[in-house]
Amino acid sequence: MKKLLVNILFFITTILSAVFFLSCEDKFELPTTTGLGNITGDTVYVQLNPAWEGFNNPQDIYIGNEPFIYVADTDNDRIVMMNLAGTVLGTRVIKKPVAIAQDYQLNLIVCSEFDTLGNTFGAVYKINLVAANHNIAEAPITRLLPRPNVPSDLKTGIRYTGVAVFFDNSFYVARTGPNNSSIFDPDNSILIFQKKLLSDGSKTDTLIGRLPSIEPVGTGLLTAFNISSLASFKRRNTDFIMTLTGNTTFKTQWLYYNFASETPGYESKLSPGTNQMMSANKFSRPEGVTVDNSGNIYVADAGRDSIYKFNSFGDELQSFGGPQLFKQPYAVAHFDKTLYVVDKGNNRILRFILSTDLR
Repeated sequence: MKKLLVNILFFITTILSAVFFLSCEDKFELPTTTGLGNITGDTVYVQLNPAWEGFNNPQDIYIGNEPFIYVADTDNDRIVMMNLAGTVLGTRVIKKPVAIAQDYQLNLIVCSEFDTLGNTFGAVYKINLVAANHNIAEAPITRLLPRPNVPSDLKTGIRYTGVAVFFDNSFYVARTGPNNSSIFDPDNSILIFQKKLLSDGSKTDTLIGRLPSIEPVGTGLLTAFNISSLASFKRRNTDFIMTLTGNTTFKTQWLYYNFASETPGYESKLSPGTNQMMSANKFSRPEGVTVDNSGNIYVADAGRDSIYKFNSFGDELQSFGGPQLFKQPYAVAHFDKTLYVVDKGNNRILRFILSTDLR
């Protein structure tokens, strides 16, 4: 009888220990958010709280070289400047901003709109933050497009949708529009801006033309069919990644300038079919892209409510999302292990970190 009681007590103790262990394991499990998914391995992206709210149809985010965070708060007609903690440092009124980048002189380049002659036109502005000691509300602003006294720039159907800045402070601007029959100046183009030296020794941003050999309505590689975003690498090259929402097979493309070719020019860095990023019809409606310092590529697919991460070979790494988490993710940025996502349909910015990077 005594032996039976000992066995019963052992059994009860074992059960209680197991329950306690499971309870502790549940209690200290790494935090997750409903809707997160993972393609490979056990490493997942974990959402950081709180979400940053107070936006109205935001469409882009950019982390500058200071570093400050800049958000295109589109339907509030403003650029929001924040620190890394999410504290708003200032705002700048600008009509319908949709894309932002920053050069290495700390000027913001903004794609937006402006009104004149009773019409609304696409526009590109430069905001000189240094001249105002980073008081963005008071910083001098210059309109780069449409150019003054250039009537051909005033086309109501065109919009500027992306900007990528390079190491020498040159930059590309993506333009979209309905008229693409011209072989010299189709609406769907990538425009080139470079610094022009003036007679007084100063330099000014100057439009010098458009990238050649980029098809305005092509369905394969090297096309400008409805470019939705551009992103450059923080390196001494002019590589860039573009996302497209037109009827194209490859909606995220990495282009590099091949100087060694018989006809030097841009070519696709990744070959179709040899990696997941260049799989046919991989994306539905990619609206934003960014590159981290390790060369990893992040794509925001508003059509699939998902974020995709690829390495520099185009191999898919951690990818996550779904309608429980995002409603039209529109842009991404990365800084110091944190991934920032513009959750456009929910009017907020979400932040994520890999579970392996939690401290």
